[in-house]
Amino acid sequence: MCGRYAASRRPEDLAEVFDIEKWDPDPKETLAPDWNVAPTKEVYAVLERPLKDADDRRPVRQLRKLKWGLVPSWASSPEGAARMINARAETVHEKPSFRRPFAARRCIIPADGYYEWVTGADERELEVEGKKKRPRKQPYFISPVDGSVFAMAGLYEFWRDRSLPDDHPGAWWATCSVITLAAETGPLGVAPAEGPSSLASIHPRMPLMLPRARWSAWLDPSLSSVEEVRGLLAAPPEGLMRAYAVSTAVSNVRNNGPELVEEWEAPEEPTLF
Repeated sequence: MCGRYAASRRPEDLAEVFDIEKWDPDPKETLAPDWNVAPTKEVYAVLERPLKDADDRRPVRQLRKLKWGLVPSWASSPEGAARMINARAETVHEKPSFRRPFAARRCIIPADGYYEWVTGADERELEVEGKKKRPRKQPYFISPVDGSVFAMAGLYEFWRDRSLPDDHPGAWWATCSVITLAAETGPLGVAPAEGPSSLASIHPRMPLMLPRARWSAWLDPSLSSVEEVRGLLAAPPEGLMRAYAVSTAVSNVRNNGPELVEEWEAPEEPTLF
């Protein structure tokens, strides 16, 4: 799964990378760089849809802020959003929560990379002086070798809070989910001196990274054929990613800053005694 990622690019940089036609440059509306994005946070997403209240109903490529954790349009409440941060590529087209946005509300969620945690070789609870202690999980940061944006395939949805009047600013929620697939088993683009040799050895799932050649088709709301859209879910070529150990500080969602993605020379040893 993808449960934490980093997104530090400025909106103007994302606008250039993704050929954005519409975004709000107001500094008050700008999201700060975030090196520890967690579920339910606001995140940037690239999507195509007609502009609100515009006479021209042509889809426009926009940079929008969405909450991470999809709330289905039919949900009675948003309470389950934190559990809907990921959608499996193998079943996304048939799950009730995802099949409608999969057909017409697809987006790209830009990231620098994402985090996964690896438990030590002995994953059992160890008893130390009569107390059970678990081995510490070592976080890894996984990102494109060339430093380019990690374009995660996503879905977005709108949910109406019926307890609020139409003109209330919180009446509508715009939420999103990241699509995941089986992690690559081949070698990493940059082989670490020690540690995991493939993404699959870190975690069995990974976010689906969309190559630039698929961006336009993925974002196109007129492309609604399930089989055609499923064809865009193919894994990217292997060897594009690198993975390296980072500080366990990222495990605490309150910690944030560029130091969280700095490479550690070697994984931290589990503290057991």
